[in-house]
Amino acid sequence: MTVTATSVGESAPVPPQTAPSAWRGRLARLLPAAAAASSGLLLYVSFPPRTLWWLALPAFAVLGLVLRGRSWKAGFGLGYLFGLGFLLPLLVWTGVEVGPGPWLALVVIEAVFVALVGAGVAAVSKLPVWPVWAAALWIAGEAARARVPFHGFPWGKVAFGQADGVFLPLAALGGTPVLGFAVVLCGFGLYEVVRTSVSARRTGTVRRAAAVVGVLSVVVPVVAAVAARALVSDKAEDGTVTVAVIQGNVPRLGLDFNSQRRAVLDHHARETERLAAEVAAGTAEQPDIVLWPENSSDIDPFVNDDARAVIDGAAKAIDAPISVGGVVARDGRLLNEQILWDPVKGPVDTYDKRQIQPFGEYLPLRSLVGAVNENWTSMVRQDFSRGGEPGVFRMDGAGVGLVTCYEAAFDWAVRDTVTAGAQLISVPSNNATFGRSEMTYQQLAMSRVRAVEHSRAVTVPVTSGVSAIIAPDGRITQRTGMFVADSLVQEVPLRSSQTPATRLGVLPEAALVLVAAGGLGWAVASGVRGRRAGDV
Repeated sequence: MTVTATSVGESAPVPPQTAPSAWRGRLARLLPAAAAASSGLLLYVSFPPRTLWWLALPAFAVLGLVLRGRSWKAGFGLGYLFGLGFLLPLLVWTGVEVGPGPWLALVVIEAVFVALVGAGVAAVSKLPVWPVWAAALWIAGEAARARVPFHGFPWGKVAFGQADGVFLPLAALGGTPVLGFAVVLCGFGLYEVVRTSVSARRTGTVRRAAAVVGVLSVVVPVVAAVAARALVSDKAEDGTVTVAVIQGNVPRLGLDFNSQRRAVLDHHARETERLAAEVAAGTAEQPDIVLWPENSSDIDPFVNDDARAVIDGAAKAIDAPISVGGVVARDGRLLNEQILWDPVKGPVDTYDKRQIQPFGEYLPLRSLVGAVNENWTSMVRQDFSRGGEPGVFRMDGAGVGLVTCYEAAFDWAVRDTVTAGAQLISVPSNNATFGRSEMTYQQLAMSRVRAVEHSRAVTVPVTSGVSAIIAPDGRITQRTGMFVADSLVQEVPLRSSQTPATRLGVLPEAALVLVAAGGLGWAVASGVRGRRAGDV
């Protein structure tokens, strides 16, 4: 027998194909991860300020490709990568003024919900009609994100990326859950169509059941969206009202604009008085109601006579009631409040923001956060308190529903304003903290979806832009630029009828959560039966 020695420093001979096989194995492991992250990024690109809403469909098609047939553990990991690819760029604005730490922490936590959905989709992907179960699971994940932790964070709902899309009328049928479900179902159905087509080409055999499921998953949402257009109307049912949306602008960008509270108030009063001069000159229409943004008076006008005089002067100049966004201290509580200011009687009604923003308007886990970052505790020195009742101001005979800024992301906060009698909706906001980031466009898209969901005109007065007036069909009829003083005046319809989405409330979401639970239960039971059969 001959023995061949390998000298020190020499490599042992590599068997043929071993190295290429290793590379192929590594590539096979990396490709699904890269595809998951890339499809999440594709979903982000479908969101405003871009109008590429249709990219959500291939995003979910690729996610279906990545998850179908995998274990729940692999689905969890790939779902997490999808969530990172989507949420990291979508929420980058949260770190504009406070640095990357809070932004990254928020994304890391929120992506866990997407990871859980990924695990569920992988589990149900082996079932018949799997796109239905998978799309319902996505909506169940959004429902959970909208509620926990810290009262939820629904930013990034698929529905909010569809303000320019063909599926938008479905918001009137079943709200954001039904709109989002249709988009995700269509995406997964698109993958199923491609998969069965490729399989048929390779094998020469058409799997009819799978092909039918894929085609119906694409066709049914599109047909339903076309049919739902009948639910969308901008016709006046209770007359009209001429609204003026005031954007006073702020002295400079950033968090420190709050230290210039008087300047912000003066800017909004000045813009209102400028509009009053145009009305007197006959170059602008006399408004029936005037809407100021959130934080337009961070000086409490109930205790500060100077602030009261400034607001009162503006109301008298324009000769119309004004909804003023104020910061008010009352009974030991700090409130983010809308104040109805009559030109004759002064303040006559208030609405206190109910869905306040964690880490912005109140600080959860204050002692723990303070130990990690003292700057944050200094920025949120005192927590705001929550209001308890929906706000509907009677302004010149019109029921104006108040949904303050962050509240627009929450289904319930908008719906119960409408059921309380809102004939039009106002979303007073303050986005100056976030500069020129995409945040303001994402929030504007939410208001457009809400307009269709409840068939109401929506006004969006913002301190620094983009302020807008939105028709009940979701069209932006007027808008301002960013960081300019401006005003918008327009006659808008008043409507009192309720869409199916308004009447049904949380029921469509609850039904989809039950569908998701049913599919997941079926998948778990099938897996248990399969393991038992294998043990026999």
